[in-house]
Amino acid sequence: MSAGNGTKENPWKLKTPPQTSEYEMYKDEKDGKEIIVCTVGKTVLHYDYRCLEDLHAMLKQHGDWMELGSADEQKPAKEGTVEAWGRSAENPVSGWYGLKKGLRGRFGMYIPPLMEELGLAEVEHNPRNNRMRAK
Repeated sequence: MSAGNGTKENPWKLKTPPQTSEYEMYKDEKDGKEIIVCTVGKTVLHYDYRCLEDLHAMLKQHGDWMELGSADEQKPAKEGTVEAWGRSAENPVSGWYGLKKGLRGRFGMYIPPLMEELGLAEVEHNPRNNRMRAK
């Protein structure tokens, strides 16, 4: 869907996995750290940019489809999902890839379409319970 190149001036224009909502992402820097800025309506979320490489490596190691399991920060993530991994003490950053307190969740909703856009993953586009795998 995107024609953007991931800059603030020309962001990636993406759709959630079920293709129901549009949002934008671009790469930026905050406090000396590379981040992904994700704008959904008026809500702005931040994710650690290294999540793309880390998630790709984990999916390659996993070797099969993995459920996305998107959830808000305040809700528990379903075990064994991309969302659970994106906030797990076992991942390479030992915790949340989401960087804005209160808005750290939804990793499994917004990061997979960007990975698909960048050619790093395949993502399903069913009404619910979508999965992804490394390319």
